[in-house]
Amino acid sequence: MNPQLPVISGRKAVEVFKTIGYKVVRQRGSHIRLRDEINPKHLPLTIPDHKELKFGLLRKLIRDAGLTVEEFLKLLK
Repeated sequence: MNPQLPVISGRKAVEVFKTIGYKVVRQRGSHIRLRDEINPKHLPLTIPDHKELKFGLLRKLIRDAGLTVEEFLKLLK
């Protein structure tokens, strides 16, 4: 089973990643940098502050955060 990723904004993605321990460390232009100091499995994330994130980028962010698509979708709700 391969669930479909929704179209979400960069800001919405930042909010979801904050729920699993990420913190915004800086913003430079339209890119928001997040880091999780506690969990070393969570790689640093750079999320563009766009109205819509491309599916490939969103999938990569989810993978770098150590989540599955299903886990991400549960956090999104």
